[in-house]
Amino acid sequence: MMKSTIVAALIGSAAAFAPAPVAKTSTALNGAFDNEIGAASAELGCWDPLGYVTDGDQKRFDHLRGVELKHGRIAMLATWGYATTWSGARFPGCEDFPAGHETVLKIGTENLIPVLLTAGLLEITWKQKEGSFPGDFSATAFPVGFGPFARNEEDMIDLRTRELNNGRAAQMGILGMMVHEQLDGKPFIFFDKFDIYTPFGN
Repeated sequence: MMKSTIVAALIGSAAAFAPAPVAKTSTALNGAFDNEIGAASAELGCWDPLGYVTDGDQKRFDHLRGVELKHGRIAMLATWGYATTWSGARFPGCEDFPAGHETVLKIGTENLIPVLLTAGLLEITWKQKEGSFPGDFSATAFPVGFGPFARNEEDMIDLRTRELNNGRAAQMGILGMMVHEQLDGKPFIFFDKFDIYTPFGN
């Protein structure tokens, strides 16, 4: 049953990348957001096959972009954490925890509560900056943002685009690792684990 569900999920995910069966549509369909960062391509513009923002509703677009960014940020952390723990790294006191999906089933309430509390704290601490782009939490007391790397508007657009695209890749990456772990126990497909990168030594 688990494998059938996973295969069905993969088929559904693959369908999202299938080419559209018709030629390029008029910009009247999705032209309102063609110049936003993260557009699929110059030909597709703001690719919106399900028509979520075809009416040009800026408020709805900003909300969906903020949700996409949040999921991408979580997925990037999840991908990093998944690879790290699969390679054997553990917090003190968690040495006996398994890696991968099995951890969810064995983490226990006493260890799950701090995770949920941390997530809740971040949710209420980081707030959207008024009048800025979706996902800009630089107005909060806790230092977030691109810092000195965003020297000008061009840098800011470049960094925002990278974050958005890396987040999209990470969402597919963590899904793929979880699926392959369930299929054959090898989430990284071609090799068994990642070596932990330690630029300053162990």
